[in-house]
Amino acid sequence: MDVGAVVAIDVHVHTELTRDGHDPMPSELRTAARAYFRSDQPLPTVDDVATHYRERSMAAVVFTVDWESRSGIAPIPNEEIAEAAAANADVLVPFASVDPARPDAVERARRLIAEHGVKGFKFHPNLQAFFPNDRSAYPLYEAIAEAGLPALFHTGHSGIGTGVPGGGGFRLKYSNPICLDDVAADFPELQIVLAHPSFPWQDEAISVCLHKQNVWIDLSGWSPRYFPPQLVQYANSQLRTKVLFGSDFPLITPDRWLADFAEAPFKDEVRPLILKENAARLLGLS
Repeated sequence: MDVGAVVAIDVHVHTELTRDGHDPMPSELRTAARAYFRSDQPLPTVDDVATHYRERSMAAVVFTVDWESRSGIAPIPNEEIAEAAAANADVLVPFASVDPARPDAVERARRLIAEHGVKGFKFHPNLQAFFPNDRSAYPLYEAIAEAGLPALFHTGHSGIGTGVPGGGGFRLKYSNPICLDDVAADFPELQIVLAHPSFPWQDEAISVCLHKQNVWIDLSGWSPRYFPPQLVQYANSQLRTKVLFGSDFPLITPDRWLADFAEAPFKDEVRPLILKENAARLLGLS
């Protein structure tokens, strides 16, 4: 990837359909999430993501979420995402998702790293129903850390399940970012990204990111016009080199996010750090 040729790096992009049209999200949850985010975007395949971001001269970290042990639905294959990313390496960076509940989770992760060249891993504790500091997940983190790759964790409120009776059975408690303080302490070599403004635990997320050198925050899932003021304050100051542009495409488009970011009270000298420079450093692209 020619980092100088892209205007931004979006570190939080979902592919939602397989190439043959399989959607791994139950329809009730899909409909509720679209209503919550007020999104009418078509569900993209990984090839659609590449086209969308190339048209905008942007790069994207792309992934799915594997929660098959709970959903009973096969996820989009990590191999499909990695293959497409290799064919679109000018704009796509492939992350993998491995459900920690899989008995072969570590073996899957090692194979995806060695044979498919994935560049990081995505976790969604709400969907996968685990606390990130559960020791049963530690062998998986060890494999990721040994490869020198980052791990991105959903934190805070989940749009998935919002508006569904009982929240779809998902527990918000799993995504309190304070759980990742343990992981950051136990794996100081592992780069950890706290995805999203971590409502209602924003102060916890800021504290962990301030305290642990290996923790970052991505700004996906929210329009910048709604960011908590303390998040903007720290992004403009002490966390300026650790905050990352993320959209949560397709639920929030990069066009909408960037238009609102332009109006948000970020310092001019901080904007290029958030939009590209910090991510390039995290991903080893610079």
